Amino acid sequence: MLNKKEFGLRLRETRKANGEQQQDLADFLEISTAQISDMENGKKTTTLEKLVLICEHYNVSSDYLLGLSDIK
Repeated sequence: MLNKKEFGLRLRETRKANGEQQQDLADFLEISTAQISDMENGKKTTTLEKLVLICEHYNVSSDYLLGLSDIK
């Protein structure tokens, strides 16, 4: 089952580990920083298409971001 909070924590951790600000990721995904904030705070998720872009951008698996695996 999808845990929005876990997804948000892992997204934030991954973004920061790559030295990016929320604005950087928002620009890459062509969405607002408010949407990034909502995702990182576990309020919202994203589309499948954007999840794939995030995974490719940070070179992590979707299973990791979704909390299904601890292997990045």
